[in-house]
Amino acid sequence: MSRQRGVALITVLLVVAVVTIVTAGIIARQQLAIRSASNQLHVRQAWQYAQGGETLAKAILFRDLREGDRQAPVDHLGEAWARPFAPFKLDEGGELRVRIEDPSGRFNLNSLVRQGQPNELALQQFRRLLLRLQIEEPYAERLKDWMDADQDPTGSYGAEDNQYLLAQPPYRTPNRALGDISELRLLFNMREEHYRRLAPFVSALPPDAVLNVNTASPMVLSSLADGLSPALAAELVSVRGLLGFRDLQAFLSQPVLAGLGVQGEGLGINTQYFQVVSEVSVGDRRQVLVSQLQRGRDGRVRVLSRDLGQSGLPPAPVQESSE
Repeated sequence: MSRQRGVALITVLLVVAVVTIVTAGIIARQQLAIRSASNQLHVRQAWQYAQGGETLAKAILFRDLREGDRQAPVDHLGEAWARPFAPFKLDEGGELRVRIEDPSGRFNLNSLVRQGQPNELALQQFRRLLLRLQIEEPYAERLKDWMDADQDPTGSYGAEDNQYLLAQPPYRTPNRALGDISELRLLFNMREEHYRRLAPFVSALPPDAVLNVNTASPMVLSSLADGLSPALAAELVSVRGLLGFRDLQAFLSQPVLAGLGVQGEGLGINTQYFQVVSEVSVGDRRQVLVSQLQRGRDGRVRVLSRDLGQSGLPPAPVQESSE
């Protein structure tokens, strides 16, 4: 009888142990499911808030064009879209930060090739920009070869498929315009430090997009001529102030540019393209949405692309301008 009681006790203990383990597993899975559902909720909330930042930017750009002169628009750093926005507090304790940038104030990499033909003026400008940034590698020739339709290397510094097919893994030149500046990383012998140094001053817009001299930094403006140093370009930025030049002739007639041979080709005082950075923090979730927008003369603002692959963007380069 005593032996049977001992066996029964052991059986009860085993059952209790099994039930305890099963219950602990169920509780752990339930906690994991709750955590997963919470994360998914934050992801969806962050995405919706990021889209809200994009919608806000579209409304600001539409109002900016409506309140200005549609026949002769002028875009400058004194407008509402270019001013810093205070963070928007969210109900969940997070915040939304929105920044609107003008990529037309940077050198357009796609201008190197227009309608299938090399643009010598843009090539010279890009070479100057590289030298201003103390980059001596011949990236201008290699980028031109990356985008043009032929397989003939530009001089002794260019690179076509015959170079890229030797890489591990091998790849080819796309023979088309860049979709994003990050494609620069694929150029033959592109160094990461050079890419990071160059990235704040370049964009990947349609080849016919002009450089907005009202939003360009001194570094970008200095690439317009050999004798135009960043220091002299900073004087141009000081003269234009926050309100910019009212027309292109006002820019070209500046004494600083006298005798430098700066041409009006490829230059402008307005922009069609804008980049919107919407950064959202909800719970422990952080989401960055980078939207490329195009604003037409009809006032419509269209979304050209969205990028959710950013881990976070640094502030835009400071524009040394005064009113």
